[in-house]
Amino acid sequence: MSFNLDNIPSQKGKIAIVTGANSGLGKEITIGLAKKDIKVIMACRNQSKAESAKAEVLSQVNSADIEIMLLDLNSLNSVRNFAVAFGEKYDRLDLLIENAGIMIPPLSKTEDGFESQMGVNYFSHFLLANLLYPLLNKTEGARIATTSSLAHERGRIDFDNLNAEKSYSKMGAYGQSKLACLLFAYELKRRLEKAGSNVIAVSSHPGVSKTNLFTNIPKSAKLLMAPLLPIFTHPPKYAALPTLYAALGPDVKSGDYFGPNGFNGLKGKPGKVKSKLHSYDEAVAAKLWEISETLTGGKFIL
Repeated sequence: MSFNLDNIPSQKGKIAIVTGANSGLGKEITIGLAKKDIKVIMACRNQSKAESAKAEVLSQVNSADIEIMLLDLNSLNSVRNFAVAFGEKYDRLDLLIENAGIMIPPLSKTEDGFESQMGVNYFSHFLLANLLYPLLNKTEGARIATTSSLAHERGRIDFDNLNAEKSYSKMGAYGQSKLACLLFAYELKRRLEKAGSNVIAVSSHPGVSKTNLFTNIPKSAKLLMAPLLPIFTHPPKYAALPTLYAALGPDVKSGDYFGPNGFNGLKGKPGKVKSKLHSYDEAVAAKLWEISETLTGGKFIL
């Protein structure tokens, strides 16, 4: 089935959380959801950047119902505070879109001692899904959409070096974090089904798009890449479509993975795609899940 946002009916009454909603894919996802009359919580770290993005969304969708709530994925305490604040204000959650991410920064650690890419891209989102699960579970048709990347293809989970305790490779850590997101989505699907929950767990990747993720790429590499960008990348507006398909598509099933259908998944129309074989490794996924529970401070409420 092909996905066309214009063909999706109004979703008025639904509430979505989008992490990293102030730029790039997150902002485009917010615009897409707002067009379908969904109330969007922009979960962002920086208030002023979020306000600026909100104004931009409203300029494109006059009727948009948007609220900014602060969330710093460098801090598990911030994740906990966000979940409490959301739960005090709302009694339902239809869509949790775990979109925020960082790519190939210099080595740094989060407040809790995680390597920054594993912390922001994966561990904080694991905890967020855990804390918001009770609300999702009581909302009919709720979905958790996790964002992965083509980088998962070369990613490996190194349980002896999860948080760069021994060595640090920028790209290795990024690939590991994005593989972790996929392993989580598939393991979550299995556990939801076992628990008899109707929550749908899906994942997507955007292909390649020039967003803020490119910030840490060296200038020399950017210059070399510049002539190739139009050939091998697509704008954030199109890169957001696989996630919007995962969130809104009528034919979506738990465990589905979405991405561009073009050459090597770099760009193209959104569709259901297959991730690499190692992302379906149930033993690795189960071990990662248990470690994630330990490191984020509690059993997943399933």
